[in-house]
Amino acid sequence: MALISLPAGDALATGGVSTGGGSGTVPGERAKLKANGQAVPPASAPARVKRAIRAANDIAGKPYFYGGGHKPGFRDRRGYDCSGAASYALSNKYGARALSAPMPSTGFMGGWGKRGKGKWITTYANSGHMYTMIAGLRFESRSASSGGPHWSKEGATRSGYTVRHPKGL
Repeated sequence: MALISLPAGDALATGGVSTGGGSGTVPGERAKLKANGQAVPPASAPARVKRAIRAANDIAGKPYFYGGGHKPGFRDRRGYDCSGAASYALSNKYGARALSAPMPSTGFMGGWGKRGKGKWITTYANSGHMYTMIAGLRFESRSASSGGPHWSKEGATRSGYTVRHPKGL
């Protein structure tokens, strides 16, 4: 008689990725996008990157709201715009511990972080929009029609954007 070993818990539903109730990781250096729209951090990521992914997951699926997420404290029950969503994921309070107060997209264009692409987290900002790449996945909020803050596998587009990253990431 042969014994068959199956993954435990929600690993079956996530293509072999055991998320352990949202606290799991995947092998390697790239996050994985689950069918439910949540991201699973890579095991090799620094704690700050895992915090950023958990924070982004916390607001993924919330409504788009222009100016949302810019209140002190980062939380906004109305929803989040692009820079409000990025601010939440990067916040000292909930996310990557890279931002003490929410900023508009223009704030991410200079004076914040380091120039160029980071290993784990990179922001792409211009005067009208921004998004964040975290462990290989794109996190953004474009409009009410895009469903507000969400993860995607869409790659980075540098054209027209200022590229910066949090120090050390």
